[in-house]
Amino acid sequence: MWRCAGVLGLLMLIAGCQTTHEDLIAKGYPPAFADGFDDGCSSGRQAAGAITGEFRKNVPRYLKDKQYAEGWSDGFRQCQAMRESEDREDYRSHHWDDRDKAWQQQKDQDAARAYRSQ
Repeated sequence: MWRCAGVLGLLMLIAGCQTTHEDLIAKGYPPAFADGFDDGCSSGRQAAGAITGEFRKNVPRYLKDKQYAEGWSDGFRQCQAMRESEDREDYRSHHWDDRDKAWQQQKDQDAARAYRSQ
């Protein structure tokens, strides 16, 4: 019984998910823009160093189709910036944690010296 409910819930969750392409079209963007955005986004993630990104650009279409070119450029910039921002945040959170630990250790050592000197 619980397995059936779990599977049904999972199927409903998956059915409710939309790709970026579908979401852009649902918001009224032309299909050519959505195609370009998808390709540009993948390329932007790859340019920012993501393992999952791959460079995709339909060059003949980019040169001839203004909407595809605009979508590609927007997708590239947005996804590259988002990936770089995530990387910066990961770096900061990791290194700030190390700095906080070092500060706490220094504070404890200074307190111990102060107590011993009294």
